[in-house]
Amino acid sequence: MIFGRSERGKPPVEPVTLKILVAGGFGVGKTTLVGAVSEIRPLRTEELLTEAGRPVDDLSGVETKSTTTVAMDFGRITLREDLVLYLFGTPGQERFWFMWDELAEGALGAVVLADTRRLEDCFAAVDYFERRSIPFLVGVNCFEGAARYPADDIRRALDLDPDVPLLMGDARDRESAKTILIGVVQHAMAQAARHRQAVTT
Repeated sequence: MIFGRSERGKPPVEPVTLKILVAGGFGVGKTTLVGAVSEIRPLRTEELLTEAGRPVDDLSGVETKSTTTVAMDFGRITLREDLVLYLFGTPGQERFWFMWDELAEGALGAVVLADTRRLEDCFAAVDYFERRSIPFLVGVNCFEGAARYPADDIRRALDLDPDVPLLMGDARDRESAKTILIGVVQHAMAQAARHRQAVTT
């Protein structure tokens, strides 16, 4: 399918399509980020939280949350005429992590969203992408009322490798979310270029 627009006398541009995952802990803003940037109505698989889930769902810090993603979020954003990102938001609760392998298939890279009030909730996502050598960056979702910490302190707390980018942002804001997505594309492409260079030398 061709999404690009064409100028008079020029053939339409068939864009490169890239798959990006948006991961992180429960209630960190994955669904919000996908919805903020998607140019199509996002596909959401949210269900109401129930009393039956209370023993296994830790609502600390997100007590007002009433729904949860049970499969994935899906959205699309055109960064340039020749570059389209397909966004897949992963479920944050541990009991749905079995879906991550399916969602990660063919992904160029990933955004791990973090909340400074509950940094430990993104450890599993960081570990997942490190173990599978999938390029990722950490996007700190700066919630209202949450303490602000220097980026270096957050890097140390998450034990991030020096080459893993860390960006501050607001998942509700389209431009902020777009900056994070551009960052992960640039990081993944730079890593791929380094890998190609290492193979040829």
